[in-house]
Amino acid sequence: MAKMKFFVIGINDNKAPSFSQEIKDIIAAHTVFSGGKRHYEIIKEELPTQFNWIDITVPLEKVFQQYESYDEIVVFASGDPLFFGFANTIQRMLPEAEIQLFPSFNSLQLLAHRILLPYQDMSIVSLTGRNWDKFDEALILEQDKIGVLTDSKEHTPATIAARMLAFGYNNYRITIGELLGNNEKENVSSFQLEEILDKTFAFPNNLLLQKTANRPRPFGIPDNEFHLLNGREKMITKMPVRLLTLSLLDLRTCSVFWDIGFCTGSISIEAKLQFPHLKIIAFEKREEGKELMEKNSRKLGAPGIHSVIDDFTNLDLSRFPAPDAVFIGGHGGKMEKIIEKVTKVLKPNGVIVFNSVSDESKQLFLTSLQQFSCKLVRSSIIKVDDFNAIEVMKAKVAMERG
Repeated sequence: MAKMKFFVIGINDNKAPSFSQEIKDIIAAHTVFSGGKRHYEIIKEELPTQFNWIDITVPLEKVFQQYESYDEIVVFASGDPLFFGFANTIQRMLPEAEIQLFPSFNSLQLLAHRILLPYQDMSIVSLTGRNWDKFDEALILEQDKIGVLTDSKEHTPATIAARMLAFGYNNYRITIGELLGNNEKENVSSFQLEEILDKTFAFPNNLLLQKTANRPRPFGIPDNEFHLLNGREKMITKMPVRLLTLSLLDLRTCSVFWDIGFCTGSISIEAKLQFPHLKIIAFEKREEGKELMEKNSRKLGAPGIHSVIDDFTNLDLSRFPAPDAVFIGGHGGKMEKIIEKVTKVLKPNGVIVFNSVSDESKQLFLTSLQQFSCKLVRSSIIKVDDFNAIEVMKAKVAMERG
């Protein structure tokens, strides 16, 4: 059976597209075309008299089922089809298919061109049908230039600006491009973030964020920066202990981190600021924890931490991404049950770290480790000011565990 062949042609929002002779010949020689509804409205006058059009809509599986009836298809896509585009989808869905590509400028390139901005150092984030994770990472890293692909619902310029301001990232100026490539309706404008909170913009649009000042991101957040549980100083992991804990967790190469018993959120927030690529799930049974995490993460600029208020031992953990590393900040006398549940979901070579404040809690941790085929691999003792000495202990699942 011959391989399917796709001719993928990138276009912008120009209502009178201009094509090379090669592309004109490809269009004239074919009768099966595909693209989004917006692409069809732009391109319909260029199509031959007799043709079959396949709309690209979700679910994409049904679109590709329609493709199976044909050997060659001409697809119209936005900008550069390899830039978060449909050519990537074809490669994923039909890896054996042949693709001949005719790219145009992508929308962020067009926006940079309009304001004469060199963009070789731009950090690019797509929020089109995606979550906030990569955007949050770029914010925390304070990239000088962030190009953002938006959508028309959850990730509009206004909602993006609101998220930035909520977490204290007011050190950017925003430039928004609307209907780029449309000679009649294209518009490019720049604002302070606060100016667009109540504004709507023509879609499709995208935006560029340019940093105007640096924002503090300390290595070790001072304890007095955190809102505390009922003002109790002992209910926070002290900064030196926090940094030692993060060292033993070894989060640089991890993708998912669980913080069990987060209280003020200090470990989660410190981890997010130092390793912004992490997906962090933080558990706490006290209802006050929700407000504390929200206040502290917003104050300290740590978006994207997912907090869960419930007794960890009662949770169905299958609904959360499996962790590479787990910190047990509080156990409420249920250490054995916590270790049992954690070891069932922990990824291979994953680690568990616990900070013991007494011989009793240390022994409880060690006994639980032994019961569930884990072993202690490192232990360090640290004392801060007049507080009790803390033993920071790191464990792994033993290799011989089935």
